[in-house]
Amino acid sequence: MPQSKILTTTFWLLCLCLAVMFGSCKGGGGNVSLQGAGATFPNPLYQKWMSEYGKLNPNIRIDYQSIGSGGGIKQIQAQTVDFGASDAPMTDEELKGSPRELIHVPTVLGAVVLTYNLQGVSKPLRFSPDVIADIFLGKITKWNDPRIKADNGDLNLPTGNITVVHRAEASGTTYAFTDYLAKVSPEWKQKVGVNKSPQWPVGQGGKGNEGVTGQIKQQPDTIGYVELAYATQNRFPVALVKNASGRFVEPTVSAIVAAAASTAGSAPDDLRMYITNAAGADAYPISTYTYLLVYKDQKDATKGKALVDFMWWGIHYGEKYTGSDYAPLPAEVVKRAEAKLNSITSGGKPLR
Repeated sequence: MPQSKILTTTFWLLCLCLAVMFGSCKGGGGNVSLQGAGATFPNPLYQKWMSEYGKLNPNIRIDYQSIGSGGGIKQIQAQTVDFGASDAPMTDEELKGSPRELIHVPTVLGAVVLTYNLQGVSKPLRFSPDVIADIFLGKITKWNDPRIKADNGDLNLPTGNITVVHRAEASGTTYAFTDYLAKVSPEWKQKVGVNKSPQWPVGQGGKGNEGVTGQIKQQPDTIGYVELAYATQNRFPVALVKNASGRFVEPTVSAIVAAAASTAGSAPDDLRMYITNAAGADAYPISTYTYLLVYKDQKDATKGKALVDFMWWGIHYGEKYTGSDYAPLPAEVVKRAEAKLNSITSGGKPLR
């Protein structure tokens, strides 16, 4: 064979090899990076999910920034992340203000708990709904207030002032907490209402569940609300809360599941659900879903496919990592979430 033909053949073989290699970097077997941001509420679980999913799919790198639900909504609207996360479902106004159709995919259930730093109290405190509202309204200011003592008669409560700690930024945890308070306290509903970032009557702010936890740890006589996992990790006490059936309930997985049971079969089409102050004798009253927020039509098919596959894995296999701090989705809600994931497209073509 002439030298020129050998060189030409070698050149084209090299081009073919490079094309195959380059193509593999962009295709299903190549490396894909996904960026998410939002709720601090599910962050401990999402970090575990990303770690375990990464072991199974080393070509997929997922990074999640725990910045609060409000930040997650803003970033997905601005399209600076591939997915947002929020415990508070987006409002109609927020959805209309987004550049394209966004969908809510519920991932797990969790509990907003009251935790506190109170010396000399060994048993978990008990709180009635009206007492919780009045503490956060600034009407109950002493730990030994007769109304607190009425629910905790066998405890020797200190005489100190109550210091309230709340979230400093727009928060889905706050939304769930204020949604609960608005349902149990007409005064709270009128004066403060339901909001991711309300005008707090009293207290000091901490950024994220992490920040609230840190403030409570550093100061005696404090009380605040956080997602259960943060109280557990810091070995903080959590209060029992009187539910709509009049029972004081501990925030356990079974109590969170009980709160979702009454609405699981009647979830709205968009899956934006509120389950605070749920009916049922065993229901923990400050329970909530948390959501991933994604565009229904993905601009990048490769990234969109990787994102859908990760979420599918999460609501099925990731549920086994919920442990004692989160609760898996009810079976009826999993089916509805599957339908949402199956509806995601890129350029009109399904990604599953």
